[in-house]
Parts: sequence; C-alpha cells; structure tokens
Amino acid sequence: MSGADKRRLNPRKLLLSKWTAARPQNRERHFLVTELIRDEEDNILAVELQAVLTRRSQQLDWRQLQDTERWQQGWR
Repeated sequence: MSGADKRRLNPRKLLLSKWTAARPQNRERHFLVTELIRDEEDNILAVELQAVLTRRSQQLDWRQLQDTERWQQGWR
C-alpha cells in the first residue's frame, strides 16, 4: 500500500476511537481519540490523540488518520 492509500472516515464518529501507529515512537503504539477540535461553525478540524502507555497527548489533523501507511484503526 502506498502513502496515498486513504480510508473513508466519518470525523463525527472519531471520539474515543482506537488507533495503532504503524511506526511507533518512544514505545507509543496505541492511541485513543480523547477530544474533537472544532471551529466556530462546529466543523471538526483536528483530534487530540492520547498515547495509552504514556498518557502523552498530541493534536493531529483528523484527515491524517486516513493514511494507512501511518495509522491503523483499532489496536493491533
């Protein structure tokens, strides 16, 4: 699969979804979407991902989760 491979996601159903990093860094492999970041018109712009192991949070454009080279849905 190439980095251009995309999956279709409904951004409104991302809250509390589980993700696995294809290339873990700092032993952080499993993540949980803990927040949806919205604009003034209630459009979802980004998500807050929390690493299960370290509890470190990061914000990420939700569309990046569609990249199957970087993210896999669910915990593997």
